Amino acid sequence: MAKFAVILPAAGRSSRFHDKRKKPFADLDGRAVWVRAAELFINREDVCQTIIVISAEDREEFSRRFAPNLAFMGVEVVDGGAERTDSIAKALENVRDAADFVAVHDAVRPCLTKDDIDKIFGAAERTGAAVFATRIHDTLKRTATDGTVAETVSREGLWAVQTPQIFRRETLLKAYANRTRVGKSVTDDAQLVEATGTKVTLVEGPVSNIKITTKGDLFLAKAILESMPKPKVQGPIHPFAEDKMW
Repeated sequence: MAKFAVILPAAGRSSRFHDKRKKPFADLDGRAVWVRAAELFINREDVCQTIIVISAEDREEFSRRFAPNLAFMGVEVVDGGAERTDSIAKALENVRDAADFVAVHDAVRPCLTKDDIDKIFGAAERTGAAVFATRIHDTLKRTATDGTVAETVSREGLWAVQTPQIFRRETLLKAYANRTRVGKSVTDDAQLVEATGTKVTLVEGPVSNIKITTKGDLFLAKAILESMPKPKVQGPIHPFAEDKMW
């Protein structure tokens, strides 16, 4: 069985969330958003390690609020860097040799099912590099500087990329070793892997795999979670955790 390390980036500034708490640490129906994202992976037999990357400025509060969760769930914490790629690079330094693959999954995407993860993990094992994505169905427009339409852009062959994004560990390490050659306009890990000449497979992801960006997204995420089949309880419930596990 191939083994996966999972990295959950949560070191962003959450500038569009407009709350005293950053979006990964916000409450989503009784548990923090990042806790719900981590729960997707921690009990899987094929996951050997889960890492959450946070801003160093959040470390004290994060440890105070979530120490019981971290201990019970076995999630490791890494301080991030100035940019997202710096944060992932720091996490990669801590990935265990036992991991055959590394999955990078936004800590603010809590609405996946076990079947979804089975699907993307399986695709990564078959191809070596796989990412969830959804087809673009809307008409696309490019704007001019004055806010009017400059042109209509063909949507044929266009996809909106999600996470998880999963790569063989050595492939992702090579991509990050060469990340300065790509420049600073890097928006996801697949872009760095593509720059090495490695083909990345697009896997049709669920439309429910939303990324929480604004406070309004919390209401949508709650509705999605409520519509999902309830997972079976695995193991004891930690009696002292701030956020109940199930």
